[in-house]
Amino acid sequence: MEYDFKYKVVVVTGATGGIGRALSWRFAKAGARVVLIDLDQEQLLALQNQVERSGVEVMSIVCDIVDKERCQQAMREIEDHFGGVDVLVNNAGIGHHSLFQETSTAVIRRVMEVNFFGAINCTKAALASLVARKGMIITMSSVLGYSPMICLSGYAASKHALHGLFNSLRAELLNDGVHVMIACPGKTETDLRKHMLSGDGQIIEVERSKIMASPNEVAEAVYNGARKRKRLVVHSKASKLTQLLYRYFPAYYELKQLKPAQKNLKT
Repeated sequence: MEYDFKYKVVVVTGATGGIGRALSWRFAKAGARVVLIDLDQEQLLALQNQVERSGVEVMSIVCDIVDKERCQQAMREIEDHFGGVDVLVNNAGIGHHSLFQETSTAVIRRVMEVNFFGAINCTKAALASLVARKGMIITMSSVLGYSPMICLSGYAASKHALHGLFNSLRAELLNDGVHVMIACPGKTETDLRKHMLSGDGQIIEVERSKIMASPNEVAEAVYNGARKRKRLVVHSKASKLTQLLYRYFPAYYELKQLKPAQKNLKT
């Protein structure tokens, strides 16, 4: 049975970013009541006003998902306003671009705090409501959640950790009627690459890949996967090929994908 998002309360973290914004609009288009969570109040209010003009009920909350107490407070605000949470979309995240030996532990810790522990904070805060309403958890991972890549060890580690956590949580919630889905986009045209952390924590911009999906394409794939209650959504043929190659032919994957990337670092 497909999941109907009409009138459901859908909470999207990292809502003003490329994929987060597209997801917010897609669930709004499906008739959901959308809660936008992010750090930038000005961008949040601008997005809220835009979505509201489409006739959808929206609220926005400024929240740093690394702050456990603030996440709990945010969920209480949502319950006071909408009565509870039906769908939690763990989308907020940051990245880094640096070789492991040139990356400070503080940078890797920061990536884990946002990408992994931020998702934990939001999920724990919303879980009682999700169980009561037999809702859904959607966690945005990455193609790097199941395959490696040069200069992204900390980011890949955070995404691998999400898979371990939410696959286990799915099993724990099996009898509670809460569906858990993990989504793995590949390279997507967002501002994430413009705000990557360097090895010493500086903000840097990384060169754009030649082939990238649009946020709207990713959002559509995530929405359709959630509607069909899929456990895993891997977006794009390239990402699916990467998944299969690394699972069944890891040595070949390293030869064809990782060695050229490593060579480019030296040129």
